[in-house]
Order: sequence, then structure tokens, then C-alpha cells
Amino acid sequence: MSADTAALARLLLQREVEEFLYNEAELLDKRRFDEWLALFTDDARYWMPMRRNVPPDDREREFTRDGADVNWFDEGKDTLGRRVAQIQTGIHWAEEPPSRICHMVSNVQVLRASPSGSAAPSEVAVRCRFLVYRNRVETETDVLVGKREDVLRRVDGAWKIARRMVVLDQSVLLAKNLTFFI
Repeated sequence: MSADTAALARLLLQREVEEFLYNEAELLDKRRFDEWLALFTDDARYWMPMRRNVPPDDREREFTRDGADVNWFDEGKDTLGRRVAQIQTGIHWAEEPPSRICHMVSNVQVLRASPSGSAAPSEVAVRCRFLVYRNRVETETDVLVGKREDVLRRVDGAWKIARRMVVLDQSVLLAKNLTFFI
């Protein structure tokens, strides 16, 4: 593969990944939860560690440890499906009336693709920044900002989310609940 062909392939992959993430945000904003859930692989993991305020020389303790500490959430596709089903009942106490939510995604970076050098990789590691704005009833407003680290896997020609780690840029969760998806 020539250098120009490789550069073009990287640009096309970048754009494909960005479109995938933007479309995912739109599905969430429009409450099209079944379609959103279909974007996950069957073995998906969706988790958000807690963040702590630590001294500069103790950075390894800033986040709760994977598999060893409590996290804000640590879910698979089955748990996400149960959360979606609960929201869709129409009697979910924290979503009555439904929240108005806006997901913004930016700073999308494709970190790795495998197999490397392939024009059509089967898996990519992606990092992006997000801002989620939620408003409900008259005065409840939440703003969550942070980054996501995803592993996207190509399944039957389409990208699916195999792993998502959400990292909030705050150590105290100010939202009353996490009934919405990030």
C-alpha cells in the first residue's frame, strides 16, 4: 500500500468512526434506545470508574480499579437491555417526565486499528470527548463532561461497540441519578 493510499485509508476510517459516534449520539437524543442497544456487541462492556481527588504523587489511585473497586456502573449488553426496557415502560420514576438530553461528541481520535495497515480493519480503539446536557421538569439541569475510550468491532460490515469506558472530568457526581446513557 502506497503512502498516499494509506493516508487516504486513515482519513476514511477516521470519518467512518466519527459518523458512527455522531449517529449514536443522535439515537440517544431521539430516545431510539432499541436501535442504540443494537450498536453493542453481545459481549460488550460499558463502564465508568469513579474519580478521586488525590495528591500529584499518587496518580495511580485517581480512578477506581477495574474489577477491584466500585464503579459508577459496570454493565454488559444484557444489563443495558434491562435498563432500556425499564425506561420504555413509561413508568420509570426518574424519567417521568422524560429528560431532554443532548449528547455532543468531539475530538475523535482513532488510536489503533487491527489488523494494522489494513484498509478495512476489524477492530479500532477510539478516544473522544463528550458533553451531555440533561434538563428535566422545570429546573433540574445536569452537565457531564469527560472522555470515552471505546473499542469498536466490525460485525457483518457495521461498527459495534465492544468496550466503552467513560471517564468523567469531575470527582463528585452532581446528577441526582444516572438513568440516561453517556
